[in-house]
Amino acid sequence: MANSSTGDSATERLVRILETFTPTRTVQTASEIGRRAGLPSSSAHRIVSELVENGVLDRDDDRRIRVGMHLWELATRSSHALRLRQAAMPFMERVQSRVREHTQLAILEQDEALFLERLSSPQSGSNITRVAGRLPLHASSSGLVLLAFGPAELQERLLSSRLSPLTRATLSDPEAVRRKLAEVRSLGHAIAPGYIEEVSTGIAVPVRDETGQVVAALSVVLPREAEPDFAVVELHRAARDIGRALGYRS
Repeated sequence: MANSSTGDSATERLVRILETFTPTRTVQTASEIGRRAGLPSSSAHRIVSELVENGVLDRDDDRRIRVGMHLWELATRSSHALRLRQAAMPFMERVQSRVREHTQLAILEQDEALFLERLSSPQSGSNITRVAGRLPLHASSSGLVLLAFGPAELQERLLSSRLSPLTRATLSDPEAVRRKLAEVRSLGHAIAPGYIEEVSTGIAVPVRDETGQVVAALSVVLPREAEPDFAVVELHRAARDIGRALGYRS
């Protein structure tokens, strides 16, 4: 696609516009989109109008812009993540009904844990995770599972970068994270007390596809003082069932 006068392509400008939308910023004006995307006002208004015409974005009666249903349709039509979520949902519901705390499914996406689904009840404790939200790999139980069973190149790249702690309990020393990853591989699950929020403990297990590759992490978030054993058993059981639904035979 053609480049602009500043050298960025039309594709790059389109992606920057879509990335201005977040789980907490779902409606914007065209001017706000342009400012956040770093685009001239005229370019932003023109591209936004074209995206609205094609259903990728929607404009409401107050001329505010939101992500369009057509974009959701295109994204989910042939998504491997949709197949994974559909296979996992019955077993996630079982975990949530028995553990009665937040139950989540995450995949590795651009060096972060991207959450595809979260089930909760009114009695569930504190949890900052959102569907389509992301968490750092080193700072979350799901991320630790995805990292521990991920490519060695990813591990080395992450451990050679600066790891920012989210709480006093978050592991940010590369050698401490390396030891934690070895523990996760040995135990087959990750327990992360206070890593994301000091009042909570994340517990995650790997989910394998038909090839035996780890493609997701299934997790629950418990109050910090809760015993993890029952949740660990339920998660392992559900992960095995999801794997079988995906065609994995251990």
